[in-house]
Amino acid sequence: MKFPKIGPAFLVTAAFIGPGTIITASMAGANYGLALVWALMFAMFATLILQEMAARLGIISQQGLGENIRQAIKQPVIKACVVVLVVSAIVIGNGAYQSGNISGASLGLVSVAEQLGWTVTFAETLFPMLIGICAFVLLITGSYKIIERALVVLVGLMSVAFIVTFFLSQPQWHELISSFVAFKLPTGATLTVIALIGTTVVPYNLFLHASTASTKWQSVKDIPTARKDLFVSIPLGALISVAILSTAASAFFGKQISLQSAADIAPALQPLFGESASIFLGIGLFAAGISSSITAPLAAAFALSGILNLDKNLNALGFRLTWMVILIIGVVVSSVGFKPVAVIWFAQVANGILLPLVSIFLLWIMNTKVLGEHRNNLWQNIAGAGVILITLLLGARSLMSAFGLL
Repeated sequence: MKFPKIGPAFLVTAAFIGPGTIITASMAGANYGLALVWALMFAMFATLILQEMAARLGIISQQGLGENIRQAIKQPVIKACVVVLVVSAIVIGNGAYQSGNISGASLGLVSVAEQLGWTVTFAETLFPMLIGICAFVLLITGSYKIIERALVVLVGLMSVAFIVTFFLSQPQWHELISSFVAFKLPTGATLTVIALIGTTVVPYNLFLHASTASTKWQSVKDIPTARKDLFVSIPLGALISVAILSTAASAFFGKQISLQSAADIAPALQPLFGESASIFLGIGLFAAGISSSITAPLAAAFALSGILNLDKNLNALGFRLTWMVILIIGVVVSSVGFKPVAVIWFAQVANGILLPLVSIFLLWIMNTKVLGEHRNNLWQNIAGAGVILITLLLGARSLMSAFGLL
């Protein structure tokens, strides 16, 4: 059996397994045990459906999703509104969440240092700057292959760390296996289910995947390779999420331990499973944070370059300026400890509209002449429509949360 080539889908996995996913999956495990594992499986299938469309679009059109949206909308007013919305959501949204990525990676390093008995002066400022420098060095190379290989290493490290932690937590195997198909919805768990899906199915990854697929592959013959890449990478991300949820369920479920942030997880594991578990989790948190710190600016640059008709070459000035701005925002916010409540509020509003909107545009474009004979078939359209219904629920949830209605 020939092992499938690793490609752009690994970037998608690196993007959605970040500190946000870690705390969401951990809180799901801590509050509801293994009851919501099925939600992660649904999120995986929804991601596969949308990301397959994005990859196919990138390969056939040799353009990213942003370029295709801009070219498909002919009405000037609607086009202007879409452009403003996408630009606002990408810049402000990614800027806000980038600070969380860098903070999460920093917390992982702090946790590992503490468990090893090291004292680091000004760690809250030093670590975010070091992580920002690492991300900058990788992105400034302008080499897709270097970035891809670095992310493969980080995703591999993250996978080993979380899966080892999972085994150290001694999960209840029978209960875990049955939870994949149990479809239980405990009282009060609806928003947690939506959050688990929302941390996996994100609009930025659709822009990222379409653009990187068009960069890596230039022939229709590469579509099967892109699908193999997808069917390896996304399930790996789901496996990591399940490992995090299960670890939290073993450690915290029914024990009245409150988790408020990713910083609470690693130290709380030590009394239960020993020093090695908390060290592995700290390493996983670091790898998840830094991998997302690389992909978030990259996704923003691809999306803006496409929607604004700029050069999407990794060495282009506009492309570099975009990811630099996102990276700088993340480093500054995480270094000073500023909690950007207003910025995150706006990001919730923008993403609440952007997620279903981008999904609808993607499904529409997948049925146009741009794809030719590779346009969606009936079953792909049915699956895509089903996912869009879920994205509409996610969007409604984000908006209602942002306006204090939840």
